[in-house]
Amino acid sequence: MAYKGTAAKSSSGASMSQYDVEVEKRLQALEAQAHAKPTGKSSSGLEAKVDALIQTLKQQFPAKFADL
Repeated sequence: MAYKGTAAKSSSGASMSQYDVEVEKRLQALEAQAHAKPTGKSSSGLEAKVDALIQTLKQQFPAKFADL
């Protein structure tokens, strides 16, 4: 007796098992987290170091780094 399955469909239209659906869901969540926009907060002080470096470059080489 043949019956129509209830498998989910991928973006290409292929049938996916329940396991595949779960893996795809987790992968999309990881990709969204990996490609998230920065919040602008610097937890390591890196932003302050870059700002200090820019200021030093401006002082040492004003003609080359005046527009930073």
